[in-house]
Amino acid sequence: MAHLARTLPRRALPTQLTPYLRRAQALSTITIQPTPQRTRPTPTPTPNQPKTPLAQLRTYHSTLHPRLPDHEYTNSQTAILTAALDHVPAHGFTSTALTLGARDAGFLDVSVQLLPRGEFDLILFWLASRRGLLRGKVEEGGLFRRIAAEKGKDVYELGVEERVRGLLLERLRMNDEVRHVWQDALAQMSLLSNIPLSLTELHALASDILTLSGDASVDAAWYTRRLAVSAIYASSEVVMTRDPTPDLSETAAFVERRFEDRQAIADKFTGLGQCASFGWNTAVGLGRSWGLKI
Repeated sequence: MAHLARTLPRRALPTQLTPYLRRAQALSTITIQPTPQRTRPTPTPTPNQPKTPLAQLRTYHSTLHPRLPDHEYTNSQTAILTAALDHVPAHGFTSTALTLGARDAGFLDVSVQLLPRGEFDLILFWLASRRGLLRGKVEEGGLFRRIAAEKGKDVYELGVEERVRGLLLERLRMNDEVRHVWQDALAQMSLLSNIPLSLTELHALASDILTLSGDASVDAAWYTRRLAVSAIYASSEVVMTRDPTPDLSETAAFVERRFEDRQAIADKFTGLGQCASFGWNTAVGLGRSWGLKI
């Protein structure tokens, strides 16, 4: 319409088209401005905000990570349980020992209600505290020297298997003062509701023994060795409760036999593996001699 208004003579335009032509000329002269794009402001880092490099976000397992706590007890619960351990040889892992421990720690008798699992909390605390004592003896350095002296060796000549055996026997000897009441503790740990925590504590003990012994396996042997140590220790505890000797000599002999059986079983599996490998290689060689593409 604007082009028509400029090209046609004015007299040829009807009077009715004049307002429309003027409106078209006005629209053609309007300049459309581009819409400005909104830019998102860049956040300014605060001076107190720490910057964590990506290299420090480790998702793999490392021995440099801090050790997890052995138990989750409050200060009041720890005080009661620590004092109650002194009464376990006389009263066993019972509510009586907990009540006497609460009195010794300066609490009322009703304070034993702070322990939701009751006597089982006392058993768990015993297991965790003995693991801590075993770790402390190893860190002091005197335990491995004594084990090496009993075998007539230097401490640096001890192998991982000998260290594991010595630590397992030392942990069993820590139960000497409570072995007459340990059958009741085993009965408590065998209850259905207590089995998960009991197995967790058993695995933690086996892992501590192997780690303190210098075991550095990272393959499937990491699991099998912990399973083997757990099985030997669990069976040795049952034997310990029936051992009449004062120095647990029958229990020590039982542990020695279990380690020998474990080694014999491992040797048999190794022999079976070698036999299977020899048979497979023979079959492959025979097939290739017949022209098979193997």
